Formats: sequence, C-alpha cells, structure tokens
Amino acid sequence: MERKEKNPIELYDPGMRPNETYDGSIRWYSPMERPFQISGLAWFAQERIYRRLPNLPSGAIPEAVDRLADHTAGGQIRFQSDSSSLSVRVKLKGKANMVHMPATGQCGIDCYVGSPDTLLPLRYCNTTKYDLTLTEYECALFTNWNASMRNIVLNLPLYQGVEEIWIGLDEGASITAPPSYASGKKVVIYGTSITQGGCASRPGMAYTNILSRRIPLEFINLGFSGSGKGEPEVAKIISQINDPACMVIDYEGNCVSTELFRKTLPEFIRIYREAHPVTPILVVSRIRYAREELTPQLYETRIERKRFEQSLVNELREQGDLNIYFFDGSGSLGEDFFECTVDGSHPTDLGFLRMADALEPVLKTLFL
Repeated sequence: MERKEKNPIELYDPGMRPNETYDGSIRWYSPMERPFQISGLAWFAQERIYRRLPNLPSGAIPEAVDRLADHTAGGQIRFQSDSSSLSVRVKLKGKANMVHMPATGQCGIDCYVGSPDTLLPLRYCNTTKYDLTLTEYECALFTNWNASMRNIVLNLPLYQGVEEIWIGLDEGASITAPPSYASGKKVVIYGTSITQGGCASRPGMAYTNILSRRIPLEFINLGFSGSGKGEPEVAKIISQINDPACMVIDYEGNCVSTELFRKTLPEFIRIYREAHPVTPILVVSRIRYAREELTPQLYETRIERKRFEQSLVNELREQGDLNIYFFDGSGSLGEDFFECTVDGSHPTDLGFLRMADALEPVLKTLFL
C-alpha cells in the first residue's frame, strides 16, 4: 500500500511515524480459524462476522444501534504463539474520521502479551499506527523477539467496523489455543459512547477491556454511542446472550429525558429479568461531567436520575429481587474528575482507568 508524502513531524521525530511492515518471512492466518479465538462478540460463533449484535436480529432495532453494532468495541483475538514477530493486516469498513478521538482508538488494534497458559496478567506491547487516510493497513506489532511461547490478546477497533483481519506470524511458528477463562460465563455491559470506548487513545484502554485484563471472564461491550437508550427491542436481543455472569446497565447518559428514563429502565430490567431470573444486575449511574459545577441544571438532572435509579433498585429488592444492585458512578473519576475527559464528558485513558478501578471490586463481589 502506498503512503502519502511524510508530514514534517514524521521527518523530525521517527517515533511519530506509522509502524513499519515486517520484511521477514511471514505466514498469514485468519483468526476465524482454530486455534485462534474471537472473544467479546457474542454472536460471532454463529455468524462468523465481526459484529456485536446479530446480523439479522429477531426484531427491529434502531438504525443507529444497527450501524454501531458493526463497530468492534470489546472484540478480542486471543491465541498463543512462539513467533518472534507479529503483524496484522486490516480492512476497515471506513476511514478514521473522529475529531476528538485518535485513529489509534477509533480504528487501531493494540496488543497485550503474557506468560503461556496463564490468562492473567497481560502487559501492553504496541498499537497499530497507520496512515489514517487509508481503509486498509498492515503493521508490525513486534519483531525480533525471542521465539518463546506467549499468550497474546489483540483488542479490536472501538469506533469502526472491520471487514477482514489477518494475523502475520513467522513461517513455521507454533500456534495454540489461548488459556481458558475461569468459566463460560460472560460479563455483559450495556451503555453509551463511554461504554463503547469514546474517547480512549487505543482499544485496550476502554474500561471494559481494562476490566477484562483483571477479571478472568469474557466481557461483552454493548455500548452504543449516543444510542444506548434502553429500547425494549434491544433489551430482548441482549437477553439472548447465554450464561451471563452479570448484566451491567449504564445508559443514563443517553437519556433523552428523565421522563423517558423512568419508562425505559424498569421495562429494560423486566425484560432482562424475565430471561435471566437470578443473574446479578448492576445499575450504574453516570460519571460527573466537567461542566456540572458551572451548569447547575446539568448537576440537578444527574442527581434526579441517580435518585430514581436508587429508588427503583430499592423497590425491586423490596419486592424480592435480591440480585439487583445500584452503583453510584458519580465518584468513579475521583475528586479531580474535571481532568479526566477529552471534552467534558468522554473519558481519557486516565478516566477509563479510574472507572475500571471503581467497578472492579464491585463486579468481583457480585460473581467471583
């Protein structure tokens, strides 16, 4: 693939250049084939496409949700190999085009490695840095490493669809299946652009992906940017995901109005509970936005909705549902919350790290 003429920054600082391609002997593999494993895409095993909801859902869903389901937030490619190099070749559904989120987060892939046959811990390795004017790219994520077996996890793009991915490894390298999760249960998280990963600098820094590196279960990211509104049709589809360890509901930030929220949240819970009578449900109120202290109405609306969520959970528990819980997300970013976002509402990597820190002990209490 040809690149445009280098921009001045690339000339001055080699560290700002896109990743080079590897000129050694590579064999390309489809991660759709064994022993590679695709995680985080609940319908992948049946449909074999990189998508977060069924390609042909059983009922109508909003057009925006349908389009955003093509974004591969939370999707992971997992395997083990003793290859001394790792490259990826990617065909995206579209170009990087976001004004306040890097192409590395929107369309990139990042890589984590760990000890063989051990699920955790994982350590960050590298991110695909490519010519963002392209919809297809090839990047080397590591080269000239020791040829020893290692556990590898690739996190897929947060805000773009993926048509094809190919994994490039040394000719003759061994490839084996990844370590097994602690169980077959899945942590399902439904929410907004923040859940989807806006605006992480790279995929591994979305808070659901951070949590997946701390909790030995598969995580399903069902955040729909601007479009997580608790529609009953979406609740019915989400309830089709088998073996949930927990259902996290965090869509307050996309509410059109408090009145609508009062209608959709109880119905969303009812639909989900009908399919999963004893699965823990965690209702999460939204993080604080930077401008709240300057905009009293924004603050008052958040408080009003938080009180509603608390009262609804308390009411359901009084009615006998002892597996539903409320988590106050307003403190997740810490006292200096105003330093943790790109634009006042969407977290930076620091914000996502703090969100994961806040949720981790709660989730572990619920199902580990």
